[in-house]
Formats: sequence, C-alpha cells, structure tokens
Amino acid sequence: MDIGSKIRSIRNRKKLTIAQMCEKTGLSKGFISNIENNNTSPSISTLQTIAAVLKVPLPYLLLEKDEHMTVKRKNEREVSTFKESNLKVEHLASRGGLSVRLVEFPPGASTGGKNAHEGEECHVVIKGKILAEQGEDSYTLEEGDTFSWCASVPHYVKNIGVDVAKVLIAVFSEE
Repeated sequence: MDIGSKIRSIRNRKKLTIAQMCEKTGLSKGFISNIENNNTSPSISTLQTIAAVLKVPLPYLLLEKDEHMTVKRKNEREVSTFKESNLKVEHLASRGGLSVRLVEFPPGASTGGKNAHEGEECHVVIKGKILAEQGEDSYTLEEGDTFSWCASVPHYVKNIGVDVAKVLIAVFSEE
C-alpha cells in the first residue's frame, strides 16, 4: 500500500508545504517525510489527523490504486452492435460484478428469443415503448418506467413503438 505517495500528491495538489503540514498536524518534518517516502507506517490516529488537514476522508488514503474512481469518457465507450437484431449496446461503466449499459432498440428490434444468463438486472426505459417478458409476466413499458429481474430466468425485450427505444440496464453478477 502506497499511502505516502498519495499523501504527498494530495499535499502538493493543495499547495501545502511539509512545514505547513507540521504546523497543522503537530508532527515533525522528519516523520512526515518518512511517511511520504513510505519509510514508516503511521497509526490510524496519525492518518486521521493527516486526512483532516488534507480535507480528505480517511478511507480515501487507504484505497489501492485500482479501487479509485474510474472515469470513461463518452468517446471511449465500447460499443457493440448486433446485426441480426440491429441492437446497439454502449458499455457505460463497470465495477466489480456491476456493469451499466445503454441499449438502443430500433423500431421492431428485440433481444431475439428468450435468453438467460447469470446475474440480476435493473432497467430504466429512457426513451420509447418496449415489451418486456419473463416467464408468464409481460409488460408494456414507456419512458420513465423501470423493471428488474433475475437474469437466469429466460427473458425478452422488444421495441413495440414507432421510434427508437433506449433502455439503461444495470447488470450484477458474481465475479
């Protein structure tokens, strides 16, 4: 865990000198330097003091690099298109077992036959009119409506409107 580099980076970004850190934390210059160079492991109490001075939550200092916030710009999104169904799927974000997708259904397009896979899904109809079916359940849904289901039970979605439909989908599955 590289807490020291993170502390130094935040301190520099906030334009605080080591001398100012010493004054605000009550810690010595040498001790702060040793922390920032990862030559010593500070106590939780010391980290709380440093976090307060840097105005960051203590848990932020403890995050590993791969646990930090991830940003994906619109032009960096992976987009999948399915010729047989004309669906366009934009992969918006993912974290652990959770992924968020925006699916665009042209008029009449569907997910094909009823399909099933691991996980749970939650949907928000952003635009258009769709039919969602699972087992004996069948619903017509429009903009603003939501639905969710256990994805391991066969399911089907179709655009039954005259315009393009867009559905925001959050999928969770154990890794």
